[in-house]
Amino acid sequence: MPFKHNASRRHHIPKARRRITNWPAYEAGLRRRGDVTFWLDETALSGWRAPRRTSRGGQPIYADIAIEVVLTMLLVFPLALRQAEGFIRSVLRLLGLQIAVPDHSTLSRRGRGFAGRQPRAVRHDRPVHVVLDSTGLQIFGQGEWDAEKHGRKPRQWRKLHLAIDAETGEIVAHVLTDKDGGDITQVPALLATVEGRIASVIADGAYDGEAVYQEAAAHQHDPLVDVVIPPRSSSTVQIHAEGPTVRDRHVQFIAENGRMAWQKAAQYGRRSLVETAIGRYKHVIGSILRARSTDGQGGEVAIAIHALNRMIRIAKPISIGLT
Repeated sequence: MPFKHNASRRHHIPKARRRITNWPAYEAGLRRRGDVTFWLDETALSGWRAPRRTSRGGQPIYADIAIEVVLTMLLVFPLALRQAEGFIRSVLRLLGLQIAVPDHSTLSRRGRGFAGRQPRAVRHDRPVHVVLDSTGLQIFGQGEWDAEKHGRKPRQWRKLHLAIDAETGEIVAHVLTDKDGGDITQVPALLATVEGRIASVIADGAYDGEAVYQEAAAHQHDPLVDVVIPPRSSSTVQIHAEGPTVRDRHVQFIAENGRMAWQKAAQYGRRSLVETAIGRYKHVIGSILRARSTDGQGGEVAIAIHALNRMIRIAKPISIGLT
């Protein structure tokens, strides 16, 4: 049945109205994101050259931070490898600095070394409310129109699994898999990477599986980890010798009060924060992976996430709801 025939009987949720309370600071932070000196700061310049090593082999010229700075600016101001090389060289020349810049081949090769690096989230003592979700990223190649017209192999996909800190909005863990990587199977790797205590795990119905609850229980401290995942509509309360589980309590609450009441009581709305983070990634960085190799793509994602976390630390809106 077309949507318009059921529109009058649907439950309409009014659009939320909010006001940003820190607009001057937020606006200044947004401008600072585009400042070249924010990314190419004194710390990066002082550690640009790699320290000499005592082992056998050739001596490296550039430290990891030099490679990371150039690749970060490549992603933030979207540039190609050779363009990023020329851009950094011109900036250093304008600053009056005689510093060698990594060439595009070095950037491509050394960028693979960042694969698997996890985000550098801000350390704090409070428990973390973790929000989970995943999204697809296209691999650079021919588009769908070219594939259909000429019969070439279409673009392939990689799947990016994210864990977000609900309080700060920062990405605290990530895993990059192929397009068939299941959401539930990546939960152990995501939660194991989160630093500090975990207060709650929030995710959508795709994560409704026993493995997720077991993994959350493995990270329990005092107090226990709360798991906020909507159970399937056909779920029923199970009988356990040790008493009702977290999922059973959710099923019982929904049966008695309805799903909308459960979402409000469990603060399920915080799950939208991970969707905001995904939208931020695709708006700032893009939805297409530039690197060709698997390690290169992993390094690209790691550097992009680190850049996004730096952005949100200097420019995060604080909003309040309007009644």
